[in-house]
Amino acid sequence: MNKIIEMKHLSEAVYYMKFEAPDIAKNRKAGQFLIVMVDQDLNERIPLTIADANAEEGWVAIAFQPIGASTMKLAQLKAGDYLGGVLGPLGTPSVIEKYDRPVVCVGGGFGTAPLYPIVQALKAAGNKVILIEGARNKDLLIFVDEMKAVCDEVIICTDDGSEGRKCLVTEVLDELCQSQVPPAEVIAIGPPIMMKFCAATTKKYNIKTTVSLNTIMIDGTGMCGGCRVSVGGKTKFVCVDGPDFDAHEVDWDNMMMRMKSFAKEEQEAKHKCNIGLNH
Repeated sequence: MNKIIEMKHLSEAVYYMKFEAPDIAKNRKAGQFLIVMVDQDLNERIPLTIADANAEEGWVAIAFQPIGASTMKLAQLKAGDYLGGVLGPLGTPSVIEKYDRPVVCVGGGFGTAPLYPIVQALKAAGNKVILIEGARNKDLLIFVDEMKAVCDEVIICTDDGSEGRKCLVTEVLDELCQSQVPPAEVIAIGPPIMMKFCAATTKKYNIKTTVSLNTIMIDGTGMCGGCRVSVGGKTKFVCVDGPDFDAHEVDWDNMMMRMKSFAKEEQEAKHKCNIGLNH
């Protein structure tokens, strides 16, 4: 069992949890994820991407949104409590290369959290990294200070203009693609619709673009088939073949349609969980 060291809100909708996991902290690589169980009562296995880790201190951190019954239960835990189980690191690590031009990372919503280890790895490899972070408003921005501490430049975009530029992340991305020194690679993590339009933006300029499809994962082992996606016309499973893929090869419409498959069941489970937590 893994003891929780820290539990806090990053924003109204996003929680941050740090817990003891020395073996995972030593072996994890950028882009990998974990399977988390709230307790040992045969509950749902939740795939969550690693947001940070410290090998010397032996801890791992995750960021998550309480959108279903299991993540709502996870959000009720506090420092000093124990997780029922944590398995990892899982998934294929992100491919980190050294470029002679900048790498642009795009984070949308709580997708900025799993982008953080990738940014750290890119900087460790000697790259110039520019981050574009987008959210509906300033209260939903996360990891801004952490990103400013490691990135060469951080550009904030909000839908309502309450912080940074009032625009979509794709507007800034398009400007950087047209600059005198366009990015060597773009890495985007966030809502599928955001990643889809980032891919459409960079495709015009033939710029390599990588996305993480972690949000569609269910059991994290490839057994359930729930994370099946079409990439380059071939069937892939996000949890075993990814979670990183070539953004220009992903069938985005098919993926977003599949993500709605269990929406009704998720809402019913969330409603039941709300009732249970209020009694």
